[in-house]
Amino acid sequence: MLNFLSNQRGARFCDGLSRRSFLQVGGLAMGGLSLPQILAAENAAPKPAKSGGLGHKAVIMIYMPGGPAHQDMYDLKMESVREIRGEFNPIKTRVPGIEICELLPRLARNMDKLIPIRSIVGAKDRHESFQCLTGRLNERQPTGGWPEMGSSLSELHGSTGPGIPPFVALSPRMQHRPYNNGKPGFLGSAHAPFKPMDEGKEDLTLNGITLDRLDDRGKLLHRFDQFRRDADNSRVIEGFDAFTQQAFGILTSSQLSEALDLDKENPKVRERYGKGTGKHQGDGAPRLNEQFLLARRLVEAGVRCVTLSYSFWDWHDNNFELGRENLPDFDRAMASLVEDLHNRGLDQDVTVIAWGEFGRTPRINKKGGRDHWPRVSSALLAGGGMRTGQVIGSTTKDGGEALDRPVHFQEVFATLYHNLGLDTETATVPDLQGRPRYLVDQGYKPLPEVM
Repeated sequence: MLNFLSNQRGARFCDGLSRRSFLQVGGLAMGGLSLPQILAAENAAPKPAKSGGLGHKAVIMIYMPGGPAHQDMYDLKMESVREIRGEFNPIKTRVPGIEICELLPRLARNMDKLIPIRSIVGAKDRHESFQCLTGRLNERQPTGGWPEMGSSLSELHGSTGPGIPPFVALSPRMQHRPYNNGKPGFLGSAHAPFKPMDEGKEDLTLNGITLDRLDDRGKLLHRFDQFRRDADNSRVIEGFDAFTQQAFGILTSSQLSEALDLDKENPKVRERYGKGTGKHQGDGAPRLNEQFLLARRLVEAGVRCVTLSYSFWDWHDNNFELGRENLPDFDRAMASLVEDLHNRGLDQDVTVIAWGEFGRTPRINKKGGRDHWPRVSSALLAGGGMRTGQVIGSTTKDGGEALDRPVHFQEVFATLYHNLGLDTETATVPDLQGRPRYLVDQGYKPLPEVM
């Protein structure tokens, strides 16, 4: 295993990232597979011709652990009693007739680039990332389990170039285990994500220097560059076969390391995204705003799918106090990502989705919170060449049920795959028995409203 990590759990970099975060190669292995074997298996997958201004199609999936309240974001219910509508007021957006929460002003100014879906259905009352990352429920699964979207893309499209993983999972390890993601299911370790934020079990001394002896990310990156030069100038890797060299390629790829180095980004752009907080929220994720920026940099570098987890939204009490704390950071990060994609001409090739596992109860409880509500929830879409500047679906007066145009999780996934150039009526991935499995259940089609 090759990785960068630290012995000190409490040590933190100056940008708020834990020193337990690391760049890992080899941690994808499972059942004794080495990374060269994994890459050999991946190499067998067909590689389609590149298309589009980016050179490939990509998706950025933002998982919001705990389930955000649709009534307090994109579907405020001002005609209902206070115990339902809550404390937030709506504001107008760039698109006439569409209003969203007052704590989301930058998203309001970018509504012409967005698609709020107010009527997501098909969830269960389960605190887990599984459905948001696979499109399916975590039950009656085939042997090995359903793969996440990034793993399916890895199987079907492979890497865009040497040293560039097709699937990167930025989510740090969360206390509530079902929130954690980055699982390839029956597609196996060959299609597991590269996890630059995950934790490892062993320390690697890199030319005599561990992270414990590094003062900041700048010195780590300096050693990273030195390692690459040493590898290039020595005979150490000459005896390795092509796939072993590709394994080294992931670690030493200048494209990948530069994408992960936010110091190379325009300071004004970084400032626009903001920092958020590196502290884990509840038993979920931190609010790391710069992960939105990392995701953009990674897809530009050639990654096909980037997933990240943002904050913690299971607010059974103090719903509105926590909303005032969390929503402005989300507004800043999400709006900056959408603006960036358009400013850089990536909006036709990169699809963005932000959502949680379910919605929240229409009625506010005695603790000032909203409880679990799987009957209906929301999502926010952007990019992908879609027809934006519209709302899809609506809910009843109290926000408790889909009133018209219920949108199933699998319809959303069919749309995402369509934007990635895949026909869900014909595209399949093989399970452990070699049987073809459709990307979504047959009958679910891309949303015609956005085509």
